[in-house]
Amino acid sequence: MENLITESHFKDKVVLVTGSSRGIGAATAIAFAKHGAKVVLHGRDGLALKKVQDVIAALGGDATIAIADLNKFDEIEAMREQIQKDLGEVDILVANAGGSFTPPAPLEEIPEEGWRASVDGNLTVTFLTLKSFLSAMKKRKSGHIITMSSSAGRRPHAMAPIPYGAAKAAITMLTQDVAAQVGPYGIHVNCIAPGTILTERNISRIPEGQQKAMVDYHPIKRLGTPEDVANAAIFLASENASWITGTVLDIAGGAVMI
Repeated sequence: MENLITESHFKDKVVLVTGSSRGIGAATAIAFAKHGAKVVLHGRDGLALKKVQDVIAALGGDATIAIADLNKFDEIEAMREQIQKDLGEVDILVANAGGSFTPPAPLEEIPEEGWRASVDGNLTVTFLTLKSFLSAMKKRKSGHIITMSSSAGRRPHAMAPIPYGAAKAAITMLTQDVAAQVGPYGIHVNCIAPGTILTERNISRIPEGQQKAMVDYHPIKRLGTPEDVANAAIFLASENASWITGTVLDIAGGAVMI
């Protein structure tokens, strides 16, 4: 099969990457910009977003910044309307925003606020983001949506907080439900489930010795990088994936096989 992903593959496409101030989101935004997209960087840390914007500018890319609290639907709607006014409709939505909001613990020791923060900060923000952007895609009968799960949502792991894993598992079902509903409108909806990724945060919080030990859990003997996930997003949004929807793509070095 001919490789259809060229440096200008996403030229004039508007791509919104939520949670793109650092880590996987930043790498994904940079990757789309390298392929010619008009990228919208989203987050709540303006200084961090400006750093990513500067990286993209240095590469000759095009990026704007949007600040919004994704737990508030009115702020998502305002962001969508501003993007539409400035750049046009969003063609590709990467619903990446999320995180772990409570440490691993036995279920009975998990605080209620930790559970609610994890569910809201992962599942609810994904739901609200898709809710805002789907209508315009359905009207145009085109669009790509990529959600972000985790290997923690694919199988139990002692180091993964239960609320985080549960929320990420729910994102996979949300993705497939939406894919089934909007496929007839020409919209592709897929999910990426990263394993252990060496983001800035993970590098700082996982001791080097533990990182080396974790390598042994992966048939491909290394941990992942944000760019590994970004490359998967590029593929899923490209014409090379034109007959793929409702799938969960495990980017985990073989540590998860379902």
